[in-house]
Amino acid sequence: MYFCPSCANLLLIAQGEAGTNQFVCQTCPYVCRINKQITQKTHFKRKQVDDVLGGAAAWENVDSTEARCPRCEHGRAYFMQLQIRSADEPMSIFFKCCKCAEQWREG
Repeated sequence: MYFCPSCANLLLIAQGEAGTNQFVCQTCPYVCRINKQITQKTHFKRKQVDDVLGGAAAWENVDSTEARCPRCEHGRAYFMQLQIRSADEPMSIFFKCCKCAEQWREG
């Protein structure tokens, strides 16, 4: 993407004189002929995602209960309740398998 040096709007590609391509601005009279092939790659860094459940520290002092893991079918899991919706909605229960650490949610 290229931007107009005059008004900073996005430049569009349009066909100009004699069938050549050119960059044109829709808001000001800026025009730039394209004389050669333009290629450019940009590699973006992946954004660091925060753990919405509080990370590993949130699971330190939780109780366990009988619950079947969807991944390994183990019969015991840690659980905690969080209010993630409005106050008139029921709390959501989050589970973490005691064996494989798979996490899932009910409610």
